[in-house]
Amino acid sequence: MKNPCFGPVYGNMDETEAKGENTMMNLAKKYRLPETATPESLEIQFFTDLAVFLTYGDKILMSGYYFNGRGADNHYGAVYTFTTDNHTCEGEIRLTAISDSFFPDDGHAIAWAMAQ
Repeated sequence: MKNPCFGPVYGNMDETEAKGENTMMNLAKKYRLPETATPESLEIQFFTDLAVFLTYGDKILMSGYYFNGRGADNHYGAVYTFTTDNHTCEGEIRLTAISDSFFPDDGHAIAWAMAQ
């Protein structure tokens, strides 16, 4: 459940789950990832940011680029899951995972996302 004024409300989550959710939302803010979107709006938002998207069953896998310093790994992985049976570019998707480490390229970030 989400409180529109104060972010997620944890309800029946235990402390570990709440911390994981908080970490994911902090990473989402850092990378400017929306909590919900459509595949189309997500691709439009990240069109110029060297992002890669793959539809994989009921998920949208994403490799994004975040400058982490010259010579450093700069790619992260993210997973969105369709929330309805509409798996077109206009179906709603919700952010379900973000890597907490960086990868050297899109392939490694997508491989991480596929394993989620």
